[in-house]
Amino acid sequence: MEIRMEPGRGPVFPEPLKGPKDLQKLKPTVDVSQELGYVFRAITLTRHKIGGQVPLIGFTGAPWTLMTYMIEGGGSNTMSKAKRWLYQDASASHQLLQQLTDVIVDYLVGQVAAGAQVLQVFESHAGCLGPQQFADFSLPYLREISRRVKQKLKAEGLEQVPMIIFAKDAHYALDDLSQSGYEVVGLDWTIRPQEAREKTRKRVTLQGNLDPCALYANKDAIEAMVKQMLEAFGCRGYIANLGHGLYPDMDPEHVGAFISAVHKYSEKKEN
Repeated sequence: MEIRMEPGRGPVFPEPLKGPKDLQKLKPTVDVSQELGYVFRAITLTRHKIGGQVPLIGFTGAPWTLMTYMIEGGGSNTMSKAKRWLYQDASASHQLLQQLTDVIVDYLVGQVAAGAQVLQVFESHAGCLGPQQFADFSLPYLREISRRVKQKLKAEGLEQVPMIIFAKDAHYALDDLSQSGYEVVGLDWTIRPQEAREKTRKRVTLQGNLDPCALYANKDAIEAMVKQMLEAFGCRGYIANLGHGLYPDMDPEHVGAFISAVHKYSEKKEN
């Protein structure tokens, strides 16, 4: 499918999938090295450029999230066109989700071969699904990705790397996500750290979860919020992060203030 990155809109598919018959237009198999080799080359170049100063994180969208873009044609508040598929043609939905899963596995393994040291899977649109739909159309494929990536890394003699799953707004599934084969579960900003700890029962490392909009605050306020976040999570089994991505109009100095505060208070807690 053709995809364009449009300013102010993000990824856009000019000709989205209209119905299950459109699946015939998709390639049944994809040579990831040929189609996405430029990504692998960029990873290798970046790994050399950063010179070991920080780990390099590879990533992918998860099957359900990618499916929503392919059907909606871009971002959507309701994902109603994509969800219609789930209710009207579950078989076609599973077919598309499996095709995406197969490509994602090869894509992630290729990223590790190119130099990625951690992998993160983004189920950004999990919040549009209810618990049962998530259990049927998202979770099985997330589990399959972690299992097959680990198997393929071993088969190809590549180093095992930590894997992170971030399913935005899927608080109802934290227990399941903590048992889905990932070492880290990412959290958005709408859940209390203690609640997340209770649901995941120390099975995984947690990552998150400051509200990205907190970076619009002044630097002193950012530092205070970071201190509060670290005290709530503790420094064991935890990666400090925002609860979602940065927005284009955010001041890089405020991002720096966030990072500096994390270092400052995590060092204090460890000493």
